[in-house]
Order: sequence, then C-alpha cells, then structure tokens
Amino acid sequence: MKLTLGFSPCPNDTFIFDALVNGKIDTEGIDFDYFLADVEELNKKAFRSQLDITKISTHAYAYAAGDYLILDSGSALGYGNGPLLIAKRSLDPEEVNGLTIAIPGKYTTANLLFSIAWPGAGNKREFLFSDIEDAILDGRAGAGLIIHETRFTYSNRGLVKIADMGEYWEKLTGFPIPLGNIVISRKIPVNIALKVNRLIRKSVEFAFADPGSSADFVASHAREMDRQVMNNHIKLYVNDFTADLGEKGRAALRELFRIAVGKRAIPSVPANIFLT
Repeated sequence: MKLTLGFSPCPNDTFIFDALVNGKIDTEGIDFDYFLADVEELNKKAFRSQLDITKISTHAYAYAAGDYLILDSGSALGYGNGPLLIAKRSLDPEEVNGLTIAIPGKYTTANLLFSIAWPGAGNKREFLFSDIEDAILDGRAGAGLIIHETRFTYSNRGLVKIADMGEYWEKLTGFPIPLGNIVISRKIPVNIALKVNRLIRKSVEFAFADPGSSADFVASHAREMDRQVMNNHIKLYVNDFTADLGEKGRAALRELFRIAVGKRAIPSVPANIFLT
C-alpha cells in the first residue's frame, strides 16, 4: 500500500520522519510517497483533503477536522516553545492593537494564540515565516509573530521580544501548548491508520535512540544551517508528547479548541478528533 505523506522541512519534522521515509525502520508493507512543504501550504492541502497523512497546524485542524483524525504520535506540543511576538523596540501591550502585525499564515497556531491574546489587533499581514524579521526591519510591519528557527535568531538582528505566546497559554491554562499535529484521512481504514501511528512512533523512538542518524537529512532541508540552531530547534519541539500525546496532550488540544470556539476564532470541531 502507498500513502501520501506531507511534512515540513523544519528540523523537528525531518528529525521525526527520517527513519520512516529513509528505510531505517520496517514500514510493514506501507510505502510513503512523501514531500516537504511549508506548514501553511500543508494546511491548505489538508483543507482540500489532498493528502493521506500530513503535518497540520493545530489551528488549521479546526477547518479540516471533518476529513482527518489526529494521531497520537508526531505532534509539536510542549512547554516553553510558543511563538514570539517581536518588534524593533519595546512596546506597551495596548500599542500592539494599532500596528500592522506580520503573521506566518492565517491558519497557523501562532495566529490563533495571538488572536486570543489580542482580539483587538485586526491589521495583520501574512508573510513566509522566514521573512518576518525582514518585514519588521524594513517597516512593512510594526511587529511580528515568529516561529521555527527564527525564535533563535531574532535578537542577533537587533529585534526584541514583546510577548511569548507559549507563556501566555501556559498561564491561562496550565497545559502544554499545541502547535502542530500529524493527522490521517478519515477514509483510511482504522487498522491501517493504527499501523501508521505505530510506525511514526517507531520513527520518533529511532530518532531519540540515535540522534546523529538524522543529521544529514535534517541539514539538507533546514533553512537555518547552523548546527546549534538546528539542534536547539529539535530539543524545543521534539519531546515525550511527540512520541505519544497522552491524556495531557489530548486535554491541551481540547482546551485550545474550546477556548477558540468560545471566542468565535474557529468553527466548532467534532467530538471525535483522535484516532482512538
């Protein structure tokens, strides 16, 4: 059986999927036709139900929940790893509402968290996540939400942190922040979906056991080639929740959707959003 698989070129995803797509584990008769794309592109493909398995922003899942189920393995979820709001100078919180805010995509979880924290900030402009620092520096935006590798590089360019969306979420709920998930089409038979979930977990466990094995695959796709930045990125986004969401991870997802639906930031989601 061949299944399509989409994930991002970011170090956490390439670290997770290296063993699965590069023949380092037994895939039990499943061939994965994979490709890499920015998460916002993957979100849009999920909205069109174009992939069997894909990385998706937790925010975007609310718009694709009718077609996909969340797997227990592969998620980006944890403490201290949320999107950052940055600017050229320190800002008072009330100033933010009047600025043009650079966001890394309408359906990113970064935008959802920002919308919950600053519901009055209506002037947003979408940029590729790696272009947000430049947009702030050249005046196209007064502030911006950064994700991925740029969390580690913005201060080198003279930019300052205004707020940490992860800290905001953790103070609000006490839960880890759900950023992205791996989902599988509801059309896939349950026994195959369970096998895929098991294979992704095996790939994650392989990566944990031999971190150096994925180094070449990670480096070949990373936008930021500095080895330390790549390693920091992986440590930040790959953790025990990546191997298995567990009850706390599932509760965090339910709570984010509950709050966002209550603020009319997303449509309601089905009761059954998890594979099992």
